[in-house]
Amino acid sequence: MQDNKHNQNTLQDYFRIFAGPCSAESLSQLRTLADFIRQWNSANRLKIQALRAGAWKPRTHPGEFDGYGTQALEWLQQIKAESGLTVATEVATAHHVECCLNAGIDILWVGARTTSNPFLMQEIASALQGCSLPIWIKNPISPDLGLWRGAVERVAAASKGLVGAIHRGFGLYNSAPYRNAPLWEIAVEMKRSCPHIPLLCDPSHIGGKRELVAAIAQTGVDLEMDGLMIEIHPEPEKALSDAKQQLDLKAFAQLLSGLRFRDMHGSTARMTQIRCILDEIDDELVQLIGRRMRLVEEIGKLKKASNLSVLQMDRWNAVVERALNQARTQGLDENFVRNLFNCIHSEALRLQQDSKKEEN
Repeated sequence: MQDNKHNQNTLQDYFRIFAGPCSAESLSQLRTLADFIRQWNSANRLKIQALRAGAWKPRTHPGEFDGYGTQALEWLQQIKAESGLTVATEVATAHHVECCLNAGIDILWVGARTTSNPFLMQEIASALQGCSLPIWIKNPISPDLGLWRGAVERVAAASKGLVGAIHRGFGLYNSAPYRNAPLWEIAVEMKRSCPHIPLLCDPSHIGGKRELVAAIAQTGVDLEMDGLMIEIHPEPEKALSDAKQQLDLKAFAQLLSGLRFRDMHGSTARMTQIRCILDEIDDELVQLIGRRMRLVEEIGKLKKASNLSVLQMDRWNAVVERALNQARTQGLDENFVRNLFNCIHSEALRLQQDSKKEEN
């Protein structure tokens, strides 16, 4: 992506959108989506560049629907011939790459679980040796920028085609309200450190719930990512995989129509990036306080059962002292941290006292 493109056009003019179902489930399903994409593209400036659909689906538990494999590739091949659309699918092994090359698939992407394994990434890179097919690499499950960049570098060293990255969030112990924690700062650093690598946002896998997808997609636009990969389905509630995060066609059209593309440069763009990261940190703070208070309530019940007083000053003094030590290492004002923990302590005492009243 050349710099003069930024100067001549807005982000909307070169923004990539890949859309389609989590899994290719039937030829008729893909035809419905292909018809929608062609109609949308003929009527709108913001284009959908590719119909994406999973052929192989690596699942957490055995016995779950794991895709139609080469049968799905045949459907995509037929859709490509009928509609002229660009088609894309996920690969997780060198064998998948070979099958896709034979089927004439236009674009490949690598999923988060595969990106996490350098051995598999090297096998895929070797299978793509000298190939000009575009391939996109999703971030690994763990928040490891080095692992993500390493996977991109392996493929870029072997392939002659476009190599891009996809931000789909990271698997943390508690990612609520998301399926995968966005950790926008890692995506921003990927974009900053590898400006020659286009970066898409996958709001479907970050959100995990369709009601979150639109807002996450807008954040991706605000952070000047180069496109979106979004899961859509004619009847999401009947989807064979990831039903909760797929949009129906009406909701997807509303999402695209509602995207706001701003002309952001210099400090304004950086300010937007920082604010997105701050919003995420604020969400995490509230979630952590919520977890703390639930544990406080549990301790209150244990105190009641053991006939202990609600206020235990030695314990609280130790908590404050540990917090102040942490404040010093972070360069924070000690009075600010002390006041913050006093507020937390007051709420904790209130919850434990209310719990005792309820039990009495």
